[in-house]
Amino acid sequence: MDEKTRTELEAAAFRRLVAHLRERTDVQNIDMMNLAGFCRNCLSNWYQEAARDSGLDMDKADARQVVYGMPYDEWKERYQTEANEAQKTAFEQNKPAH
Repeated sequence: MDEKTRTELEAAAFRRLVAHLRERTDVQNIDMMNLAGFCRNCLSNWYQEAARDSGLDMDKADARQVVYGMPYDEWKERYQTEANEAQKTAFEQNKPAH
């Protein structure tokens, strides 16, 4: 596989992942962190880092809007729920792995 094709496939997979996460507003970031070790915020941080590595100026809010599909504060207001004790405990136990 040539580099251009690989990059196009990776970009398509990234777009599908972002679309999936936008659809699954019921899945909380803490659940993602507990199960996978990353969340939407991690993904937006990686996106921001990639932009900077490419010489683009992108702030955290812009990167989060790419991933969330809306301003982060709006997403939190609409969809974020308070973490329960089990989620918080699991997060604290898994924290060193993040």
